[in-house]
Amino acid sequence: MFFVGIDLAWGQNRPSGVAVLDEDGHLVHVSAAVSDDALVAALAPYVDGPCLVAFDAPLVVSNRSGNRPAEAALNRDFRVFDAGAHPSNTSRPELDPPRAQTLAARLGLDLDLDPASAAPRRAIEVYPHPATIALFRLGRTLKYKHKTGRTFADLQTALLRLVDLMETLGAATPALELAGTGWEDLRSTVEDADRKSELRRAEDQVDAVLCAYLGLFTHRRPADVTTYGDAATGAILTPTLPTDLLPDPRTPAQPDVSPPTHTGPVSEAIRGYADAQPRVREATDAMVASVTRLLDDAGVNYESVTGRAKSVPSFAAKAARLVDGIPLYSDPLTQVTDQLGVRVVTFVAEDVDAVVDLLAEVHPILDDRDLGQETASEGRFGYASRHLLLRLPDTAPYAGTPSGSASVQVRTVLQHAWAEFEHDIRYKGTVPEADAPDLDRRFTLAAGLLELADREFSAIRDRIQASMTDSTADFDPADPRISAQELATFLAGRYADAGWSRTDHYAWIAGLLLELGITSLDELGLLLDSVDLSAVSERLGYRHPSRAVRRLDDALLALFGERYIDLTGNAHRVDLLRERWVRMTGG
Repeated sequence: MFFVGIDLAWGQNRPSGVAVLDEDGHLVHVSAAVSDDALVAALAPYVDGPCLVAFDAPLVVSNRSGNRPAEAALNRDFRVFDAGAHPSNTSRPELDPPRAQTLAARLGLDLDLDPASAAPRRAIEVYPHPATIALFRLGRTLKYKHKTGRTFADLQTALLRLVDLMETLGAATPALELAGTGWEDLRSTVEDADRKSELRRAEDQVDAVLCAYLGLFTHRRPADVTTYGDAATGAILTPTLPTDLLPDPRTPAQPDVSPPTHTGPVSEAIRGYADAQPRVREATDAMVASVTRLLDDAGVNYESVTGRAKSVPSFAAKAARLVDGIPLYSDPLTQVTDQLGVRVVTFVAEDVDAVVDLLAEVHPILDDRDLGQETASEGRFGYASRHLLLRLPDTAPYAGTPSGSASVQVRTVLQHAWAEFEHDIRYKGTVPEADAPDLDRRFTLAAGLLELADREFSAIRDRIQASMTDSTADFDPADPRISAQELATFLAGRYADAGWSRTDHYAWIAGLLLELGITSLDELGLLLDSVDLSAVSERLGYRHPSRAVRRLDDALLALFGERYIDLTGNAHRVDLLRERWVRMTGG
């Protein structure tokens, strides 16, 4: 059986370290490879039979933002040793899907996260930093990773220290036998290096050897391994942290990266939120589904509906916020109101108002801020978005949210693009003070141009809608269906004051017309003439102008009643239609 370690780079243009141990712990291969094809070729002689491949990279990532549960749990134990994990989420293209998961699939490996597993060919996720803390009883991590402010001499000294420590594992259980097969050359590379780039090339391979040993350790000593996370959300396996191990005191030369010490209400709130976060995630998913159904049922044209549950570190930072030295929150667990966040992105500005009106029909609005209007009132261009705070029902699945509220952002796709780019640049970039005014001016210019583009998009839509009332679409006379394009043109003329619906909704309701046997616009027009749609809308109590597809949907429900509800194309919304039918008929 072989034990493989892969220190996997984030992208395929940087080298990844590869190392292989045999079942006696002898190093039989160490190298670097760039592409997935090169990695697979390097490993081919060792992964045909029984093997355990330990990746220093995420294998399973399902969260859209923030930390995985595995990282949050590991950080609670190891961050005080400077060994916390960085967030992994699907907002990063290289993690959707994770590169390590793709490689494991190519190698035919099981993702078996049980340290005591007897699976003959499997992959696990490991993390060298916390492993070195536990294996070598270090009070802080060795600072051999390149980072701003670390000198070449510091990096070389730290990496040589790691090399020395790994050589002591020859007397450990299980033993790591490093004699021969490239290890001496690797040590010489570190000792003789003149540049940081040479250290980085060696560092990848040293980490790979450590990963291979962690695979061997996991296989031989499963009782001494802790699993952080789970199979569904991702798991990190590492030697268990000794209970008596304490972090070294910091020196002035070491920046304090440990989390702040929280006491009293803040500490209690953080623990409470950490316990409640799984329920907040469940409520977030339910809220996204609910808002999506609401917009679809109303026929509003939108680009996307997404959500996120606030991470524990983000909650902690906000809960501990001070104003003039005084805590901002007396009860953070209930007063931090953005634990559950939803974002709706529309195509044009008018649809932002429509979304807000719809949400107000379902949830009491506790706060409503139009940040674009606030910015404009100050004579500036910049961030623009509608921010709502909604009260949630006190029933499942929302009852588990400590704040009882949801933060909802509604913005156009152009407003969203500006906000995301501005946040990404300012978050990642350290801007020299001399360049800051020019950067601010350029962001302001971009915001002004996008506001103008939003207005033009609205004008284009209005112009096209107006012209559609006098136009006819080409269609295939041999096709019995009313096409989605024909229907969009017809409804724009029939309901000139109605906004556009989502493109896929026109195709969907065209299928319902076919189920009803309505195959021509002339026939449809005659049927609609018999419906007093204004009376229907009044009975339904609309407080907003419904969109074109929703108006046709209401008319067909009024005309056909139970027959319409029972159509195959309506199977996903029978309850909604029955509720609307009761309101429509008064019974």
